[in-house]
Amino acid sequence: MAHHIAHNPGREIIAEDVIDGTLTAQDLADWMLSQTGVPIAYSSADPDVVRAVQDKFGTHRASSAIEAFMADVAGRLTAGGVTRLITAGGETSGAVVEGLDLHTLEIGPEIDPGVPVLRASPNLAVALKSGNFGAVDFFEKAAQQLGQP
Repeated sequence: MAHHIAHNPGREIIAEDVIDGTLTAQDLADWMLSQTGVPIAYSSADPDVVRAVQDKFGTHRASSAIEAFMADVAGRLTAGGVTRLITAGGETSGAVVEGLDLHTLEIGPEIDPGVPVLRASPNLAVALKSGNFGAVDFFEKAAQQLGQP
């Protein structure tokens, strides 16, 4: 992520802001749609920060809130005309697939070992990456590959 953010807009998602409604899915979708390049929104945090949020709200509530939020954002992005989505994190990727109600994914070219381009529809290509796959420049390669028909 750090490599990607050095060259593209990035916005950290604070779990507490999502849970208390300070940040809405529409707010984030609007921000992402207004950016140039390949914007990234991320919820990775220092383990102590994650633990504090989990202690305050409960582990399940904290993680499910972020996953549901990211799925909602993905839906708003596609409704806003986005045709390429890159999702990192296994649970988040699953939530996005469910949130977008994707039933069939056509496997395309490999972005990095273990991570292919997935064609969800004629107007939507996705990359679903778990945390332990992909090179340092994965997001740039994914954006380039997803742009191909």
